[in-house]
Order: sequence, then structure tokens, then C-alpha cells
Amino acid sequence: MKKEKFHIEYVFDMVSRRSLWNHLTTPPGLSSWFADDVIISGNTYIFCWKKMRERAELLSIKPETYVRYRWEDDGENVYFEFRIHTIELTGAVTLEVTDFAEPSEKTDAITLWDTQIDELKRTLGVL
Repeated sequence: MKKEKFHIEYVFDMVSRRSLWNHLTTPPGLSSWFADDVIISGNTYIFCWKKMRERAELLSIKPETYVRYRWEDDGENVYFEFRIHTIELTGAVTLEVTDFAEPSEKTDAITLWDTQIDELKRTLGVL
């Protein structure tokens, strides 16, 4: 079955773009909320959870704005992306997550992202 794209947006009050960016792109940042350990080799990120390892390719990046990864076993047009925005009126920072899931798994995928982003907020001290 074909995966469908979805977007979720999270608001981060009192967080700098740089701090959030470091948690989305560096091994220490990613291993604080997304995986147990992260290893970078060129454009390949290796995400480790207990005894499982998943490889993702860094597809594109614009510092402090967005980063796009593709899991090794996913199709050419499937990726996950983090995009940082600033709300001009309030100055709050938002994180837009783009991902893909099969229609029957979309609710579970959103729940997983909600859980992971809660952990990210705890790590950043905003929850």
C-alpha cells in the first residue's frame, strides 16, 4: 500500500532556533530524544535503539531552517523532515514534522511523533 504524506506542527515557547536545530541534526541532540545513539558517516545517519539499527540518508539541509532524511528501506519519494518556523507575532518557535505512513498506520505514526516531541520538549526544558 502506498504511504501518504502528513504534517504535524508543534509550538516551542522560549526555545532558540539554534538549540532546537542542534537537537534535530547532531548525534548528541538526536540521541537525547529520538534514538538511544546516533552515528554519522558522511551523509548517512545510523539510528540505534537497543539492538535495532536503522540507516537514514541526509537528503537536504538548510541550517536552522529544515533538514530532510530518508530511511534506507523507504521508497524514493518517502522521507521525514523537520522544519523550523518562528511565529512573528509571539516570537515562539514551531517545529513542523513531515512524514509518511500507510493510511491504516497514520494515527499510530502521529501518536509516536507526539510522544517523541514531548521527549524533545522535556530535553529542551520546555515541558
